[in-house]
Amino acid sequence: MLSVQPDTKPKGCAGCNRKIKDRYLLKALDKYWHEDCLKCACCDCRLGEVGSTLYTKANLILCRRDYLRLFGVTGNCAACSKLIPAFEMVMRAKDNVYHLDCFACQLCNQRFCVGDKFFLKNNMILCQTDYEEGLMKEGYAPQP
Repeated sequence: MLSVQPDTKPKGCAGCNRKIKDRYLLKALDKYWHEDCLKCACCDCRLGEVGSTLYTKANLILCRRDYLRLFGVTGNCAACSKLIPAFEMVMRAKDNVYHLDCFACQLCNQRFCVGDKFFLKNNMILCQTDYEEGLMKEGYAPQP
């Protein structure tokens, strides 16, 4: 957790080891920091400017975006079973999560565009044509 505090007496900065003489200082990880010294180890953004939360792992101090990019996952893709990083855009159908590239009819591989109808049958994504053909084989007529 990150907090901004008025400086009452000079403290040493955990980033540069110099005394903090600024009007405000940051307190994070039970240490004090200059506003310019508390930065994300990946993108160098000033963590005091991006919110009150920071993340640490593997001796790195990170912003939320980089923490999720490096260490976060949203689960496995229901089509290819590979991990989906937390920062990646996904498609969802009920409880299933898919990479954008994997969100296609699992019989004919037709990719879906925004607004296309798709069906989830036996945990498979199907286009309207394949869904209706499956219904015909089962002896059901599709509903208009």
